[in-house]
Amino acid sequence: MFSRCICLLSVVLLAAPLCGQQRTADLILHHGKVVTVDRGFSIAEAIAVKDGKILRVGKDQDILPLRGESTEVVDLEGRMVLPGFIDSHTHPSGASMHEFDHPVPEMETIADVLAYIRTRAEALEEGQWIWVQQVFITRLREQRYPTRDELDEAAPNNPVAFRTGPDAALNSQALKLCGIDKNFQVVGSGHIERDAQTGEPNGILRGCTRYIKGSPPSTSATEQDRLERLEKLFADYNASGLTTIADRNADEGSIRRYQALRNDDRLTVRVAMSHALATDGKLETVLEKIRAIARHPLHKNGDAMLRIVGVKTFLDGGMLTGSAYMRDPWGVSQIYSITDPRYQGVLFIPKERLLPIVQTTVQEGLQFTAHSVGDGAVQTLVDVYEEVNRQTPIAATRPCITHCNFMTPEAIDTMGRLGIGADIQPAWLYLDARTLEAQFGYDRLRWFQPLATMFKQGAIAGGGSDHMQKIGSLRSINPYNPFLAMATATTRQAKWYEGQLHPEEALTREQAIRFYTANNAWLLFLDEQVGTLETGKLADMIVVDRDLLTCSAEELKGAQVLNTYLAGRQVYQRSGPSQPEN
Repeated sequence: MFSRCICLLSVVLLAAPLCGQQRTADLILHHGKVVTVDRGFSIAEAIAVKDGKILRVGKDQDILPLRGESTEVVDLEGRMVLPGFIDSHTHPSGASMHEFDHPVPEMETIADVLAYIRTRAEALEEGQWIWVQQVFITRLREQRYPTRDELDEAAPNNPVAFRTGPDAALNSQALKLCGIDKNFQVVGSGHIERDAQTGEPNGILRGCTRYIKGSPPSTSATEQDRLERLEKLFADYNASGLTTIADRNADEGSIRRYQALRNDDRLTVRVAMSHALATDGKLETVLEKIRAIARHPLHKNGDAMLRIVGVKTFLDGGMLTGSAYMRDPWGVSQIYSITDPRYQGVLFIPKERLLPIVQTTVQEGLQFTAHSVGDGAVQTLVDVYEEVNRQTPIAATRPCITHCNFMTPEAIDTMGRLGIGADIQPAWLYLDARTLEAQFGYDRLRWFQPLATMFKQGAIAGGGSDHMQKIGSLRSINPYNPFLAMATATTRQAKWYEGQLHPEEALTREQAIRFYTANNAWLLFLDEQVGTLETGKLADMIVVDRDLLTCSAEELKGAQVLNTYLAGRQVYQRSGPSQPEN
């Protein structure tokens, strides 16, 4: 008994200095409005950080005594502190390299598109392919594809591909090189639009870009160039308040570069990855690929900084291009050049093939997500999740639906009941509502991005951008500025659009903040580490220049980040006055 007491006393004496040391903060932010985003959405005055983690959150009088001789103490002067923002959907490797060879202008009209094609025709040799990528017709003032004749006139001596996601518009040279003529037949999924009178292809391919026999001119970028461009992009993510991102289609090259940046201590955002998964070919080959991804060291041994969380594939086309798979026909459309009144879009994976793919993913402990835009695609994936769940519970893998734009009340109910999440892009509402209403009408858009209902029904939705091209939070395609996204989610107001798109689905300010913090942390399996400002969690946090809970909608859209911290280390500090982004 006596020896046991001596041992306990020794433990206490040894622990005493450690406890004192533990209560001395490395960093204290005080005299502010610290929005914790905890379960009760509590608001504090100060926060203390030790060894990269949150030591304590509370009132100034409780936190300031934790300072020591080497503590950095920052007077917030009343400013707001938030958890670092999380973007649930990015494509950093491709986005960062988009303008490596030459700057790409903003294109808002068909004339802008054709002018850019002419400049490329002048810069390239005859016969070289010209690619215009991800300039969406929903965002052009004319709300249509450039015609085959217009593309021919702009580049008579070059094949042209105006490519948007799974769809494209080709000029005559490109069609000829691809062997797509009046007699061409699509094998498998996809659809080729034809002239109603002659039956000739009009140049528009839906879900058929696999038939394009050309590629963009190869870049001369070295691996070092790619790393430097990624580092530049991540610095801009930090300036936008982002401390964590999801790469929703990571390939081996991207994974290798993230690892290289981390090894050199140059990685300034946490990266959760959905490994790219091609689903064509033999089914057993697809299933073995899933098993191999589950064995990847960054899935088995990944951590909060860099980890593979699951797989991502493509279930349907896009609403931006006219190929999203809808439950009801799109309708004949001048905007999207749709001539078949029965056309419902393109479903890339039949339900009976999707089922074993999802089943295997769940069994391997990976998160499954698929690009699913139309309500037909969303319902297909929800039904498959429900069927898989009957044999193998899916909740632990946090199954996801990517984009999830067109929905139904039934799908939302099932998602809430089974624990299915969604990564959603409010910027699509901001940029595309005008064209979508012109195509579908206001009533059919009732369940377009129904965020308020999802929050109410417990279907966890996280905010993302689907950032694909360009560096710059507002000039990018698509914009990755979280403040624009939150302003859109809380107002349902859009560019070139009068009024609000179903304001009953608007989020509150509190919900919008959760949308870009705690909810995304859950989607990416990081909710125990980040997403809220609570004791013991990693000190990922930002200081902003205005009160996001009380400022006007216009002020919310224009908010700026003053400081960004990753695990308590400052990775961004704004210098000088606020400047509008070019």
